[in-house]
Parts: sequence; structure tokens; C-alpha cells
Amino acid sequence: MSLPLCSNWVANAIGKIEADFQRSADTHLIKLELPMLDGIDIYLKDESTHPTGSLKHRLARSLFLYALCNGWIKEGTPVIESSSGSTAVSEAYFARLLGLPFIAVMPKSTAKRKIEQIEFYGGRCHFVDHSSEIYAESEKLAKELSGHYMDQFTYAERATDWRGNNNIANAIFGQMEREPHPIPSWIVMSPGTGGTSATIGRYIRYQRLATKLLVVDPQHSVFYDYFKTGDAAITCEKGSCIEGIGRPRVEPSFIPGVVDEMLKVPDLDSIATMLWLEKRIGRKTGPSTGTNLFGALKLASQMKARGETGSIVTLICDPGERYLDTYYNSDWVSSHIGDITAASAALDAFNESGSL
Repeated sequence: MSLPLCSNWVANAIGKIEADFQRSADTHLIKLELPMLDGIDIYLKDESTHPTGSLKHRLARSLFLYALCNGWIKEGTPVIESSSGSTAVSEAYFARLLGLPFIAVMPKSTAKRKIEQIEFYGGRCHFVDHSSEIYAESEKLAKELSGHYMDQFTYAERATDWRGNNNIANAIFGQMEREPHPIPSWIVMSPGTGGTSATIGRYIRYQRLATKLLVVDPQHSVFYDYFKTGDAAITCEKGSCIEGIGRPRVEPSFIPGVVDEMLKVPDLDSIATMLWLEKRIGRKTGPSTGTNLFGALKLASQMKARGETGSIVTLICDPGERYLDTYYNSDWVSSHIGDITAASAALDAFNESGSL
């Protein structure tokens, strides 16, 4: 019995995405020079160098391939996504590649630069007042337009092949092979959908590695509390102030069983660490990178106190140029985040002692 062939449009669409991937190189792994941490090395996987400027480029590619192969997207299908910005930027890129209409449902507070990038790729932005409203509004639009709701918060953990196949975990361990401590003691990741932490955690277990996974959660997010209590019904009325990570509800893609430890990171520490990193590498990064790096520095400080050596890997999620009007604006930070003086002073002391 002959099997039905994939439609020409779907086959061509998959081919375009695969060709785009073939044209892309992997992202760099940057080693921080931190002499105060003798024998402990910290690395940053720089996901800001993807074509759409963030970690979410990998996710968007996987989500489109998943939807195409499931028969959910066909020629002309409008694609709708709920997002705080970066995923929508990346999905708008792939929607344009395939000639599909794209609508991003996002909070009004989303960074202006992200909105401009979505529109640059031909997408349309549909705004809601609070991050908790994006889900129902996306479903409503998809129904009205006979479109497909991509739903990154549900499908992120299953759309990516966590066993290998060029995923982010596979890339990290490959790039670490020639380092003094090639098997990291820890990988540190912050959750937005939870999909990346799920991919990394599953890969570590599948490859039977000794590496542990620390997930760092910002304020006004439920993942840490869910990890500690197991209560999936927890919600948070106020949305996260660290754009791109943290959620007001437990997302289906967050898999606590693959996480070894979690840390709640105050927003003041996230912003102070983001600014501290700029002085170290001469580049601006996004606030979620500050959250990630604070967790890595905290681990390094603890390892040093115990007399341990090893390596820690975390991520640069996106570039800071998207946030010049917000997180890199001292007046905005003072009014929306607070006074970071004490958090910055703690990092200055860390420069001398390696203790945080």
C-alpha cells in the first residue's frame, strides 16, 4: 500500500526552514575572565547572535516544523502566538519565510524595539493589558481567523528533540569538549515557557552526565513555588518585571522533574548583574541574562567556599539594545524595579572576594 505524499506546499515549507537552518552557524560560547574564581570557570552561550537575536529562534524553528508535520499549518494559515516579545519576533521571521500571516498577542508593556522587529518581519501586534490575558485572546483570534494558535507555552517542551539533533544542550557539551572542565558542574537557565530547561534537563539525563541543572526564577513568577510545593494551581496576579521570563501561571512545558535546584532571584539583582556583565564583556545583554548570570555567580561563590573546582554554563538570551528605553534607562529602573545600589555594591565586592 502506498503512503500519501506530503502536499507540495508543506514539503516546500519544511525545505525552506531546513535550508535556513543549514545557512546558520551555531552560537558562540564565551568564557568570562574571573580571576577571583580560581579553578571555577563560567561560560555564556550567546544566543543573541541568532538571525532574530534571541534564544527563541531555536524554539520558533522547532514550533513551525512541529506544526507543519502535525498538519496544523497549511498554505495561507494565519499563525497566532502569545508572547512577551522574543518568541513572536522569531516566529514572525519564519512566518514571513513561508508567506504566512502572523499575529503576536502580547502585553502592552512589551519593549518597543521588539514590537518594531515583529512589524519589520511583517507581523501584527495585538495588545492586552496583563500577561495573564494572552492565552484566551490568542485562542479567540485563532478561532475567529480559522488560524493556528502556536501556543509555545504548551508545545515548547515537545517540539524540540531533546536527545540530540543539534539542540542547545548538544551544542553546549560539544563546545565544552576542550575546556579544562569539559563536563559542567552546573547549567543555569531561567524559565519562560520552560521548554529550554526541559530540553537541557532531559539531555543531561539521557546522556548520563553528572551535570546538574539550576533553574533561576524572577520575582512575580510561579515556577519556583510550583517546584517547591508541587501545586500546579498557583497563580501570580502581578506579571514578571524581567521581560521574557517568569510566568503568572504554571506552564505545561515546565517539567520540574528534570530540575535539580531552583533559585528565586530578586529583580534588583537581575538588573545589577546585567549591568555588571556589560563592564566585563563590553556588550549589552537583556535582563533575563542578568537573572541567569546571578544564579551562576551564586553557584560559583558556593563552590569556592567549599573548595571545589569546575565549570558553570549559562545563557545570553537576547541583546540589550532591545531595552535601551527600559532596563538601560536609570530613571525607568528606579520607578519600575527600584534602587539597585546595594545589589551593585555586592557585585563590586564579588569582584574582589569571589563571594556573593
